[in-house]
Amino acid sequence: MTPGISTFKGQERALRADRLGTSGLLLSVLAATGPLLVVAGVMPTTFAVMGIVGQPLLFVLLGAVLLLFSVGYAEMSRHVHNAGAFYAYISRGLGGTAGASAALVALVAYNALQIGIYGLFGFEVSGLLATYAHLDLAWWVPALTGVAMVGALGWLKIDVNARVLGVLLIIEVALVVVFDVAALTGPAPQGLSLRAFDPDTLTGAGVGTALCFCIAAFTGFEQAPVYAEETSRPHVLVPRVMLLAVTFVTVFFALSSWAYTVATGPDAIVSTARGQSAGLLFFLTESRLGTAFTDVLHVLFVTGMFAALLSFHNVVARYAFAMGREGLLPRTFGRTTGTSGAPGTGSLLQTSIAALMVAVFALADDRPVGDPTEPVLHLFTWFGNVGALGVIVLMATASFSVVVFFVRRGAARAQGWRLATSVVAGLALLVIAGYTVKDFDILVGAGPDSALSLLLPGIIAVALLGGLAQGALLRSRSPASHARIGLGNEAFQLDKAAGEKP
Repeated sequence: MTPGISTFKGQERALRADRLGTSGLLLSVLAATGPLLVVAGVMPTTFAVMGIVGQPLLFVLLGAVLLLFSVGYAEMSRHVHNAGAFYAYISRGLGGTAGASAALVALVAYNALQIGIYGLFGFEVSGLLATYAHLDLAWWVPALTGVAMVGALGWLKIDVNARVLGVLLIIEVALVVVFDVAALTGPAPQGLSLRAFDPDTLTGAGVGTALCFCIAAFTGFEQAPVYAEETSRPHVLVPRVMLLAVTFVTVFFALSSWAYTVATGPDAIVSTARGQSAGLLFFLTESRLGTAFTDVLHVLFVTGMFAALLSFHNVVARYAFAMGREGLLPRTFGRTTGTSGAPGTGSLLQTSIAALMVAVFALADDRPVGDPTEPVLHLFTWFGNVGALGVIVLMATASFSVVVFFVRRGAARAQGWRLATSVVAGLALLVIAGYTVKDFDILVGAGPDSALSLLLPGIIAVALLGGLAQGALLRSRSPASHARIGLGNEAFQLDKAAGEKP
């Protein structure tokens, strides 16, 4: 057996260990949050559509909830090392059938998040080409080109991917920090007002929907355990990276959204955001930092999206790998590829689904070049919110799974404070999931009577029920396989131990 591979099934059944350290893992995780995508896209939309001045406070409150979630989730990662992360944790706590359901929800949710970004990516690249190269190109051409590029990178070693993600992430974060400093050192007439952190700003009908928008901005930090098998010390690195990631994202988003309110003044942020829409960041940098900086920011907005696309692609590929290894997908998905050790079949699956969905929306687009309806208002908005809902449901379920896992192990007293934080986080996440479903018509820009408000969240419901059915069927037909759901390489070690017994 090859040294360092913890499965007797052979090298192709295991992801390569020692490929990621703390920095590589942290950069891979943070890239998925798309810092510039959130600052330039999510924040202006939340200010404009919801009219909530207290968005910075909202990020702080959500960050606190997700830190509570991370305490139990990170502790669980010390005991379970599986590329299936969410579904592995849920199956170890709530059983294999629940784990099978979580696996399908995760596969659908992360695919939806990744595919949705292709719409915005294609639209923005098309806009850049029109502005700087005077080339009119339909959005789906750069979108499909992006699909091909991400698919090719997905076959490379994960440490190569981490370096690509790291460079893109550091540059985009640096540019946002430059804007933050410029805004805080050159404030509007109201000065360095802290009104955006006043609880009184979180009132009104738009708060629940703003909550949904803002928690979607955090999506990605929870991915650290997906790479556990590819780190040298998963029991140390994964919890460390999770807590670092959620802390960094909370502080970064709270400060950046506060910088918006300082730059325009708290009283003017909503009206300015409504006037500038998604161009708010570029409007403010133009006046403070000049045209050249703003042009670079436009380019980095696109490369930041590419980093998020690659990060989500890697996560989907690893979920498919874990599911194939445990019989929830065909066994071919549970094999790695060549010397890179990448989950090649899972990568190919994600690339194919993305290409197909982009093609479907491209065929449905009968509007002129430059119209954002199909790529942004439909593909990006619909799929982004479907994916976010799925991840929120998974986080809530995982929180309660952590509690059951440690109670069953007789560790309830020793882990008492961690279990308490998991319960609080789980309940808070259920409330947010409820708001998300309730306000889905607003999130996707549909009318209250639109079928989309039922059909789109119904995608997650179908995945959840379909996974339960698959788990129940597997339990009746192959109890041994059902018992291995979520065990990953541990199941192979159990098989090996059983085979060595006289």
